[in-house]
Amino acid sequence: MFTSNPFAGLSASIPPAAMQTYVVVMIVLVAAGTLFDVVHKGSAKYFFQNWRKAKSALPVGGGELASIAVKTAVIDVLASGEFCNPRRRLAHLLGMYGFVLYVLSAVVMVFNSSASTIWAQLWWIGGLMVCAGGYWFWFFIRVDVAAEGGSPFRVVRADLFILSLLASVTLGLIWAAAGGGAGVLFGLYILATTVLFGSVPWSKFAHMFFKPAAAFEKRVSQANGSRSNLPGPADKPETFGSAREQPRHY
Repeated sequence: MFTSNPFAGLSASIPPAAMQTYVVVMIVLVAAGTLFDVVHKGSAKYFFQNWRKAKSALPVGGGELASIAVKTAVIDVLASGEFCNPRRRLAHLLGMYGFVLYVLSAVVMVFNSSASTIWAQLWWIGGLMVCAGGYWFWFFIRVDVAAEGGSPFRVVRADLFILSLLASVTLGLIWAAAGGGAGVLFGLYILATTVLFGSVPWSKFAHMFFKPAAAFEKRVSQANGSRSNLPGPADKPETFGSAREQPRHY
């Protein structure tokens, strides 16, 4: 089960070209949804306005800009340094790297039915990482659950991304564990996956593309003194909470 390509068995009932076309359509939906989100929310306009303000302040040299870019990539992106709480950071890292492994290996197996067994193993590992980080966050770390004592079953529109992600990955793993094939489980898996990638304009999916740019701008503003009331970079955060009890949700 952990070494076989779960998508290879679909070829008996679904042409490989159909699955490959589906993957391409999902990629297009993510790109189009992200662009729509940028225009609708004015994110790009806000970013470039602040970037022009930063450039008019004390200049930052090319070497320092390169150093800031490296710090942004390593601390803010690869290590999710914006999370002061180690539990939330670990949950986020599990979800982020698990999602990358899960999607990348799925694409490889859909486009190459004879892909080596390592891709099937990575697909399972990535999916289990997403489930571990996602369910941990949903039931134990969310602010309205951990800090406010709310019900873990309360759902709002902002939860669309995490819920559709968990539904897609969970159904995918169950479908593969049940033997694959084009049955009801596969239909539910495709439905949840379509909601995940097709709901970008209404979910928090696109924030993964905005956060690196925002983190880079924050560090440049810190370097040239034009912070404009922005919080400090991830490796120079402000102190929140009280001396008696530290916050548990950010």
